[in-house]
Order: sequence, then structure tokens, then C-alpha cells
Amino acid sequence: MTSLPGPAAASEEVRGTPQRPEAELREVPASSSQSKPSEKIAQAIALAVLLAAPALICVHSAIVADPDIWWHLRVGEWILQHHAVPHVDPFSGPNAGKPWEAYSWLYELLTIQVFSRFGLAGIVGYSAAMVLAIAVAFWHLIKRLQPDFSIIALLVFASLSCLQHLYSPRPWMFSILFFVLEVDILMVARRTGRVRELAWLPVIFALWSNIHIQFIDGLLVLALAVAEALAAGRGIGVRARLRAPWLCAAMAGSIVAAMVNPFGWHIYRVAYDLASQPGVLNKINELQALPFRDVTDFSVLFLALAAAAALAWHRRFPVFEIGLLTFAAVVSFRSQRDTWVMATAAAAILATTITTRRTATVRLPAVGAILSIAAAALMVLTGFRMMHVDNAKLASRVANVLPVAAVDAIRAKGYAGPLFNDFNWGGYLIWALRMPVSIDGRAAFYGDQAIDRSVATWAGAPDWNSDPELKSAGLVIGPVKAPLTQLLRMDPHFQLIFEDKLAAVFVARR
Repeated sequence: MTSLPGPAAASEEVRGTPQRPEAELREVPASSSQSKPSEKIAQAIALAVLLAAPALICVHSAIVADPDIWWHLRVGEWILQHHAVPHVDPFSGPNAGKPWEAYSWLYELLTIQVFSRFGLAGIVGYSAAMVLAIAVAFWHLIKRLQPDFSIIALLVFASLSCLQHLYSPRPWMFSILFFVLEVDILMVARRTGRVRELAWLPVIFALWSNIHIQFIDGLLVLALAVAEALAAGRGIGVRARLRAPWLCAAMAGSIVAAMVNPFGWHIYRVAYDLASQPGVLNKINELQALPFRDVTDFSVLFLALAAAAALAWHRRFPVFEIGLLTFAAVVSFRSQRDTWVMATAAAAILATTITTRRTATVRLPAVGAILSIAAAALMVLTGFRMMHVDNAKLASRVANVLPVAAVDAIRAKGYAGPLFNDFNWGGYLIWALRMPVSIDGRAAFYGDQAIDRSVATWAGAPDWNSDPELKSAGLVIGPVKAPLTQLLRMDPHFQLIFEDKLAAVFVARR
């Protein structure tokens, strides 16, 4: 990943706002470029290890049994086959033909291409490459705000530690990357008054809106910067180096750029629909609040408290930083999937507030940074070989978690649907069985009522046999230990035709 272009020489400043002293901008003194070569070499090595470590953790974890990656692959395959993006759902039995926007279509197209060429190893490669890119983006953000390499390394490490639960092949990896880049641009532009980098924002949002719906979070943060500039322009006690027209233009350009997608302005309606279904937050594990059961969760809390304390200690209450930290707290503590918002906000705030001795600063030259990033990428590639990440080994992992043998049995016998399945396996069955499923991981698409009905049926609720989807099913596949599976063993309407230690398959007696 290459660095974004440097800021322009000219700066824009709000009338009547005094210039901050140069020391406040934390420019690195010229003497830092005369550091000993050994110190720069040590920095380059440390940077390479720092950037490679989280990606190597991702390679070691080798997550390919994620339940949602499979329906994403199927959507990508559908797009390739039809040379179009679906606007109605082709994968659900009960919701067949219902309007549905594949808002992550570009991600799905990318992953199916990677999977078609490299198999399951390509999925792991995608995750590792994205984690490496995110690590580089965090380093780029922090090093432009903080001159001390040891502080930079500490903040990068702390930020990436908060994201370990998210190292999976999902489109949210792009949201993390784009959000870090956006905060990087805004923080530097606001501190220097230089506006050229703002031109990158519409480009980022044009890509972001075609990959993941959480581009809306980025627009909300950009709105915070606009609000700060507008308040400063009205002279109500807020200081800002950027004039409001520049940020308003960037905001308008980003809003329009986000509509450059197959759904046009309807992408905002999709975002609203997803945000207005709070019931889903209580049903999907990754959308629930932080459970605070491991070090990663407490790392997020520690970063949040440290950023708040740093702002209070310096007795500086900048509107943007306070708004960013508040927004991050609401989003990240509401849903553990979104802890990256707090990791980014806290890292940026701490990088601007932690002061160090300027004489101890060492600046790694650009060529050294590029070599470090290249070395980190080489380490990750080497990690694939040393950890023996291959398709056969990964396929075995999938078979240990998902009903691979059950699917093979269904295919061999040629059993037909309609299919009744549980929520967690729906995405895989879309890919593996190529028949409409009763429910899958697209929680917002099915809605709270359908999810509640499915969960209650599989839990063996008293009215389980009145479920209309189960009554009309010709084929049932589910976890072997599920309460519904035990009930179906004794139900005269269904016959058990396959069972292993993971799954059971029933067909309806007609």
C-alpha cells in the first residue's frame, strides 16, 4: 500500500483565527534526518515486524468456515453468470423475488475471483492482505500525527490488538481500511489547513459504497468536521484551520460519489433500513455489545478511556475530536463488530496529544518505510508456506464446522426441497446445495419476525410443528444436537436419511 499524496504547500485559514505555533504541529526537526544509520535500520526492521505480525496471526487462524463468506461467494458467482447485480433475491425460498440490493457486490466479485483462482487459500490470502493494508494505514495515520517512533509503534500495536476478532474474510475489512484513511486525511487537513488531500474523500466513498454499507459511518464523521468548520466560521468560540466551504465541497462530493453504484441514491435507503432494525442487534453475536470476556475487549475500553483522559489532561476540547470519540463510543460499545471505529478514533486522538522529547525523535526515510512494507509482505507470504496453509488442510477445517458430508449425501441421493435449515448454516447451504434456503445470515433481509420464528422452531418451542416453513419442507438439515433434530426423529412426517457427528438430514414422507 502506497502513502497518500502529501498535502499542498498552501493553507487555508479561518479569518480572525490566529496561527498555531509550529511546535504544536509536531513537525520533526531537521536534525532527526541525521540520525545514525543503525537507528534507522532498527526502526525499519521493527516496522516490518509490527506490520507483518497481525497478518501472520490471520494466516495462522486461517478462517474459512465463516458462515457468511459462502453466500457472498454465491452472489459473486451469480454476478459473473448474469453480468448484472441482483435487485431481487434469488437465494431464499420464503423471500423469493423480494427486492434485495447486493450492496457489497464489488467485494463479492473480488472474492469469487480470488476463490476461483486460489481456492480456500485465496480466502485466507484476502484476509491477510487486508489486515496488512489496515496495519499500514494505521501506521500512516499515526506517524503523521506523532513523531516518536516508540509511541507510533505502541499505538499501532494497541489499535490492531482491538481488531483481532475481526480478522475474517468479510467486507467490513474494507470499511476499516477506508475509515482509517478518511480519519488520516481529516486529521492532517484540520491541523495544517491544507486542503489538497480532501480530494481523495469522494474517491474513497465511491469505492466504499460499492463494497460495504458502513460507508455511512464515514459520512457521519465527515459531517462532524463540517460542523466544526461551520461553527468556527460563525465565530462562536471554535477554532479551525480549514474554511467551511472546502469541507462542505468535500462532503457534497462524497455524498454524490457514494451514489455511483448500481443502486443510485437508494443505497441511502438501504443504509437506513439496516440501521432501523434494532432487534437484529440482539440476535446476531457479532452485532451484540462487547461481552468483556477477553483482553481484546478490555483493550478497546482502555483506548477509549486513554483518549478521553488525554483530551481532558491537555485542557483542549476540540469539537471534532470530542465528536469523533463520542461517536466511536456509541458505535463500538453498541456492537462488537464495530470496535474498529474506537480503535481508529482513540489512536488518532492519542497520537495528537502525547508529547515527547523532540531530540529523541528519529524519522524513518520514505525509502526505508517502503522497504519495511515490502519486507512485511514477504514475511506474510513466507508464513503461508511455513504454516502449511493449503486447500486440502483448509477443506478439512470447513468439514469440521459446516455440514459438508451432509451436503454430499443430499447431492448423491438427489433429494429436492423445499429446504428447511437453521440460521447459521444458511449461507453455506446457498453455496453448497444450490437450492433456495429457508433462512441465512442476511439478518436484515429476513427481519426480526422470521429470525425469531426460526430460532424458536430449532429450539423446540411448544409450537414448533406449526412453523409454516417446516410444514412445507421436503428436506430438513440441521445440527445433530439441536432440539428440533431430536423431535424430528420421532415425527412420523419425516424420515432420517443421514447423520454424522455434526449434522442430521431428514426428508418429508409424502
